[in-house]
Amino acid sequence: MSSLVRLLGFTTLACGCVVGKYREVATSREVAYVEEKSLNCGHQGHRRNHTITADRQASSAPIAPIALNTKAS
Repeated sequence: MSSLVRLLGFTTLACGCVVGKYREVATSREVAYVEEKSLNCGHQGHRRNHTITADRQASSAPIAPIALNTKAS
């Protein structure tokens, strides 16, 4: 079963994997998914389109929020 999520931002881990951080709309729980696995990454737990736990993110940089701009016409 899937749930509706809101994108909070992306970060690149020290191993080179790209992680997206999301908030579930219904529960406000934050989850992180590996968006792209680095070719140099040796972590078996880093798999594309799978969640990643906080302990696996410990060496990562903070996740930067995404600025969305809209233009009303």
